Amino acid sequence: MAELGAHLTAPSAGDDRPSIFEAVAQDSLMAAVKPALQHLVKVLVESNPGRYGFLWHWFDEIYVLLDLLLQQHCLTRCSASFSENFYSLKRIPIGDRRQQALAAAGLPKRQHWKSLLLLVLVPYLKGKLEKLVSSLREEDEYSIHPPSSSWKRFYRAFLAAYPFVNMTWEGWFLIQQLCYILGKAQHHSPMLRLAGVRLVRLTAEDIQALEKKLAGGTSSQTHSIKTQVQSAVRKALAGIAFSLSTGLSISVFFLQFLDWWYSSENQETIKSLTALPTPPPPMHLDHGAGSALLPKLKTVCPLCRKIRVNATALSTSGFVFCYRCVYSYVKTHQRCPITGYATELQHLVKLYSPES
Repeated sequence: MAELGAHLTAPSAGDDRPSIFEAVAQDSLMAAVKPALQHLVKVLVESNPGRYGFLWHWFDEIYVLLDLLLQQHCLTRCSASFSENFYSLKRIPIGDRRQQALAAAGLPKRQHWKSLLLLVLVPYLKGKLEKLVSSLREEDEYSIHPPSSSWKRFYRAFLAAYPFVNMTWEGWFLIQQLCYILGKAQHHSPMLRLAGVRLVRLTAEDIQALEKKLAGGTSSQTHSIKTQVQSAVRKALAGIAFSLSTGLSISVFFLQFLDWWYSSENQETIKSLTALPTPPPPMHLDHGAGSALLPKLKTVCPLCRKIRVNATALSTSGFVFCYRCVYSYVKTHQRCPITGYATELQHLVKLYSPES
């Protein structure tokens, strides 16, 4: 059985296809980078919420721009994504039976742009969809929307259908990997098929051409100001992308360790609180222009100034509000209304008294 398994997962002699282990490993590499960077940004934001809070609020958009720049650089320079190049792989068009072009030559324009969009846009949209589903589930659980609205019927139907859609998506990838292992497919991922490419190993000629391209990157002389500005912008973007690629290559194992240590499953199970100091007593708070003044009556919500309904505490500060009031405030501002501490929706804790 062991020999049969090795035969299925290892490439045959003369086969330029990567093994399933190499293919899956390069997929998991970029999936490990984002959670690790997200944790580093979270630590930075908690150290100074006022200065670095925008990094957490716009993290997905900032990351997708950096990812776009990095993948564009790698596809142009070596016909592969960052993770594929890290494992010495390259992309070639499907069905191209002619002599393979060198990796330094780049992909045809059609395959290049399709690869770039699928590498960057699909993970971004999938992450946004997962966040939307999580938010809708919380709103549905606490009945934030009117019970008889057509919107509520729509998103309840959406929430009911999403698990089946997600299962179909993941099953598509699993079936494609099984076909790749059995030699029935040229690619292990449906994204490669949609891009019109397949993965092969780098040859000795590819490595030599890439080294020459990196060493002899001298640009031709330009005369017009417009051409000089365009050349300078391209050089700056290429420099940033090269710095990202080099930095990630050096720290990739450290990032994978951080992803394992601060995995999303672990965070969902523990729901750990942010590492913030205990807030001062209310009487000593310095009320700024954006802070809600604390009412004298303990049963009054600091936000709506009415008797609290569905009392909810913020685990980052300990103050209690109405659920609807604090949910809307935290969702919009990502901070505590009283202390200003960085706060997320997972830090809302509903309080139940014996009378309720």
